[in-house]
Amino acid sequence: MVSSARTASSLLSDEASWEVPFIYGTAWKKEKSKLLVKTAIAKGFRKVDTAAQPKHYQEPLVGEALRESFASGILKREELYLQTKYTTTAGQDLNNMPYDPSAPLEAQIHASVASSLDNLRPKGESKEESYIDCLLLHSPLPTIEQTLQAWRILESYVPHKIKALGISNTTLQVLQTIHENATIKPAVVQNRFYQQTRYDVPLRSFCNENGITYQSFWTLTGNPRLLGSGPIKTLSGSTGVSDSVALYALVVDQGIVVLNGTTSAVHMEEDLSGIRRVREWAKAHENEWSQISHGFRNSIDSQGL
Repeated sequence: MVSSARTASSLLSDEASWEVPFIYGTAWKKEKSKLLVKTAIAKGFRKVDTAAQPKHYQEPLVGEALRESFASGILKREELYLQTKYTTTAGQDLNNMPYDPSAPLEAQIHASVASSLDNLRPKGESKEESYIDCLLLHSPLPTIEQTLQAWRILESYVPHKIKALGISNTTLQVLQTIHENATIKPAVVQNRFYQQTRYDVPLRSFCNENGITYQSFWTLTGNPRLLGSGPIKTLSGSTGVSDSVALYALVVDQGIVVLNGTTSAVHMEEDLSGIRRVREWAKAHENEWSQISHGFRNSIDSQGL
């Protein structure tokens, strides 16, 4: 069987994975983006995902939320993990985008990165201190040659303005090609986590072997059957958390960082506190936790064989 996760015991000893296991996803929040990001930070989220894609993200409002949160003293910039994306013309609204679609690829990327650095600057009066913890290609470009070209352009920003690079919506073949040819190796992959891709089992194994963080999106909406599965029901019944939190916990146990885009302040708090409750229960009931964890892992891994 392909192993796609760390062992339960190693995960239980990984405080960071369980304390803030989510990245707050800002897609489709529109005019509510500022309020929701501020709320998520106030509830305890310390990772934020956005994109230079006005069609689906309001990056300027995310930046406003962050600056107000910094000014209020809730957190400092160095305590926040912030990632954004360069989105190709195929994913943009051609009437509202951060660069000239007729410009060469290099100019498009430079304009996109500049807009993100400006939108997400930590202080309102200056962007000199602005940096991004990770910038992702929102998807591979039409050819692998163009994808590698884009990657090399982004490498020029590392480590001063961009700390790490990643890619979203990728296949294992594209990821392997980037990894083989890049000077700055991929640090993050962000993909849908659902049955249609067989839960990316081989791709996640490659990530584990090469120190790449795998981030999942569509974790709840893409998995209605998983929500009703035996391991989820057993864990939720044993711990008193919701089925959603039980699913999140078992996905985190695979070594995955979950994008959580809830618009409910109640759910933000329940998701974070619920993960902590599962962790405490797992520490006190290691045998039961091991059985549930391995059952879930086996059900996921079997999809990739």
